[in-house]
Amino acid sequence: QVQLVESGGGLVQAGGSLRLSCAASERTFSSYTAGWFRQAPGKEREFVAAISWTGGRLFYLNSVKGRFTISRDNAKNTVYLEMNSLKPEDTAVYYCAVHPAPDYLGTRYSYWGQGTQVTVSS
Repeated sequence: QVQLVESGGGLVQAGGSLRLSCAASERTFSSYTAGWFRQAPGKEREFVAAISWTGGRLFYLNSVKGRFTISRDNAKNTVYLEMNSLKPEDTAVYYCAVHPAPDYLGTRYSYWGQGTQVTVSS
């Protein structure tokens, strides 16, 4: 069982930046695909970004391309989401997730964190 703990959320003004972190409990994290999802009030959860186990393949939601960057440090069992030029529509609970496959292209991840709130004020 992999445990994931997110941190780094908060309140920021539009145009600002935040960096989310997600620490995993398992050393096998390095062979997992990692992703970030978000869920805004009254909306379904949506995919935001994903990174393959080597970090060589990156995927992004179109609306965050050029503003968000996903990265990972396998030595620290940690995945990051750097968010710049934040907009009010980015307000949501952000969830980290991992899946036990090196290059997973789906959205049905096996393990999820508890979520961290990101609020962007206008």
